[in-house]
Amino acid sequence: MLDRPVTLAAVSGAHGVGGDVRLKLFGEGVASLKAHRAFNGGSLTLEKLKDDGKGGAIARFAEVTDRTAAEKLRGTALTVPRASLPPLAEGEYYYTDLIGLPAVSTTGEVLGTCVAVENFGAGDVIEIERPDRKRFMVPMRAEAVPEWDGERLVIEAAYAAD
Repeated sequence: MLDRPVTLAAVSGAHGVGGDVRLKLFGEGVASLKAHRAFNGGSLTLEKLKDDGKGGAIARFAEVTDRTAAEKLRGTALTVPRASLPPLAEGEYYYTDLIGLPAVSTTGEVLGTCVAVENFGAGDVIEIERPDRKRFMVPMRAEAVPEWDGERLVIEAAYAAD
């Protein structure tokens, strides 16, 4: 799991004529990107990064020298290995650590797999896809998910009822 690529941002388009790109950020802002010098297995080397004042960022990569090259990057996810992220305190998690985990109920019923983690403003919510492809959501709080680790999520049975 530590070598799994984690997406921190995506290129949303070119910025100016010199090869700069606009970024949509998925992490904790510009600071989460500044901790890394290379992205996508070393294929993009960060030279310059600044906050755009709108919740995104403007970046320059050594390998991108003009607007045409910058435009070709539109939609490119910027990834780093999971192992390069800061360690977490007890009870914390990265979304990437939850996605793909099998989910079982507190009664032992196989519920499916975590396919997404969302936050609509009131806290994280995990989305579980059942074997029949139907999905349901559960708040990522102790009363709903009393147990989880790198192997599985345990969901309180009442939250998993159809």
